[in-house]
Amino acid sequence: MRPWQALPVTSENLIGVPRHVPPLVLVTGPEQVLADRAVASVLTQLRVTFPQLDVVRLDAATYTPGDVIAHAAPSLFGEDKAIVVADVDEAGDELQGDLLALLAVGLEPGSTLIVRHKGGNRGRKVLDAMTGAGARVLEAPAIKTDRDKTDFATHEFRAAGRRATAGAISALIEAVGSNVAELASACQQLIADTTGVIDEAVVTTYHGGKVVATGFRVADATLAGNASEALRLLRHAIAAGVDPVPIVAVLAQQLRQLVRVGNAGRGRSVDIARDLGLAPWQVDKANRLLPGWSAEGLGRSIQALAAADAEVKGGGRDAVFAVERAILTITDERQPR
Repeated sequence: MRPWQALPVTSENLIGVPRHVPPLVLVTGPEQVLADRAVASVLTQLRVTFPQLDVVRLDAATYTPGDVIAHAAPSLFGEDKAIVVADVDEAGDELQGDLLALLAVGLEPGSTLIVRHKGGNRGRKVLDAMTGAGARVLEAPAIKTDRDKTDFATHEFRAAGRRATAGAISALIEAVGSNVAELASACQQLIADTTGVIDEAVVTTYHGGKVVATGFRVADATLAGNASEALRLLRHAIAAGVDPVPIVAVLAQQLRQLVRVGNAGRGRSVDIARDLGLAPWQVDKANRLLPGWSAEGLGRSIQALAAADAEVKGGGRDAVFAVERAILTITDERQPR
């Protein structure tokens, strides 16, 4: 099961958290969206049993020595309490020492300690002490590859009882870019604001004007060999205030994917996608374009983009002209089919 395949936070459907929450919970991994949902789901489950739960949030950056010990002390009114400590991977000696001292003596009945650790060696003693004390560990691994993002977005829609086409999901990822929080927000916006099947046209209506989406449309036309359309889209983007830098970056990304898929040889899209860390639709898209390309043409196109990249980042006098020249070079390199 992928880490996001049980993410909806409700009292009936929690993210893999059993109905009994132990006193110690450790959330590890760098993906903030998954970590936030893990913490939220634990608090939701605790509130099922303890409706008046008192939640205390502490952060490593603003920690005052003694706070953990003070908040963990028995309350005069005996209310149930959850202490959430964020960014222990950035904790100083005081916070680490206080957490270790608390773990050594144990928590009072009705108290829960939730520790968030993004990774790395700092705070490792706290992690070891928590796991040694039987803490429940919830993982929030990074969502890095386009395949991960595709799986994540697909599940966001399924969890809400909605269907999104493969084209819609690919268009959404292209529009939003690499930020998982923005991807999650975009999915929730489409779920809330639309009805029926979510297709590519719906995504374009909501996100078609974004910078990354514009870059992908320019790249699609360029790699298809349609110079006039690519230049039209580029000029429209520039007139709308889009910077040339991200457009060049998307072009470079698409060219690299063509090379990687071409070098992968034959096989099922799903297998190639898994090996390359891509989504199957990206492999299919690359395979549709590859018959119009030679290895030499791809190499010269990559060189042209490298030159354009240097110019748009300050090495040339006219950034727009540099991108136009690269587009014309690339479209010239694509062989007629």
